[in-house]
Amino acid sequence: MREPDNEDLGQWEDAEGWKEFRVDKDAAGERLDRWLSAMLGEAVSRSRVQTLIRAGAVSCGDAPVTEPKHKVASGETYGLEMPEAEPAEPLPEPIPLDILYEDADLVVVNKPAGLVVHPAPGNWTGTLVNALLHHCGDTLSGIGGVRRPGIVHRLDRDTSGVMVVAKTDRAHRALSEAFADHGRSGDLERAYEALVWGAPDRMAGSIDAHLGRHAQSRTLRAVVPAGRSDARHAVTHYQVKKRYGSDGRGGAFAALLECRLETGRTHQIRVHLAHIGHPLVGDQEYGRAFRTKINRLPEEVRPIVAAFGRQALHARLLAFRHPASGELMRFEAPPPADMTALTKAFEIL
Repeated sequence: MREPDNEDLGQWEDAEGWKEFRVDKDAAGERLDRWLSAMLGEAVSRSRVQTLIRAGAVSCGDAPVTEPKHKVASGETYGLEMPEAEPAEPLPEPIPLDILYEDADLVVVNKPAGLVVHPAPGNWTGTLVNALLHHCGDTLSGIGGVRRPGIVHRLDRDTSGVMVVAKTDRAHRALSEAFADHGRSGDLERAYEALVWGAPDRMAGSIDAHLGRHAQSRTLRAVVPAGRSDARHAVTHYQVKKRYGSDGRGGAFAALLECRLETGRTHQIRVHLAHIGHPLVGDQEYGRAFRTKINRLPEEVRPIVAAFGRQALHARLLAFRHPASGELMRFEAPPPADMTALTKAFEIL
């Protein structure tokens, strides 16, 4: 069984019952709790997994395995009896929303950086869902589950930009199908602005690389071999819009890209751009090794870049066909002030 993807927003994290996972060769020798946490994804904490293991909820074959430190072997199959989850129903909160469009079926918002989309461990309040419940009241669709009513796609906490939320079950189903298809046979279109270190050699290109769990973290993703059990096919198309400065070796010091998604995996743009050697400016997880580049910037630019506290990624464009009227809807949001100031700083180079 493959790891669920948070962008796909399936029913995994709300499901209970029996689940089975097979150990691939790359995971052989890992601790059971660490490996199982990675397979379950962000929905279940590692401490929760350890509790389930000690309670006898995990077995290999017909034998329960009650030691979290147990080492898994390639080819083994582990079963998990996931108990029924206690619903954590979010409460309405008067959080301001930047609404780009709204009707009886849906609402389109410009999500600010720093706002978590739906409640999860560590962020049970203060989310976009809490704000939407206050704004929409009983009209918000509940088909997406108790913790994320109306949500059909998501942006990372520190990614800003355009999102659509369903207000009816009909709209939720139609939009969910469109996002699952990623525009291959429909009219869904998504474009992101990304400020990266360095610049690709070509002005336009595609990154086709499978994504799976990160070896050192259950919350991060990495490029993995296509044959791995948790590998998910992922394709990102990019176009270089502007280059900034010179790195002294014939290349640019930074670049502004437009990225378009053919698939929608967790952290896809961030991982793919880091994979080709051009991580997002400000990305503390996937671009940490590039932080030293700040020291090579001019004195007037250095503090602006150093103070930018998130990945420089903005969902600029979202287009889709309206689930009720069939009209093609298109929404754009300019980058927020912090990212605009950042790109202006690089223009000095």
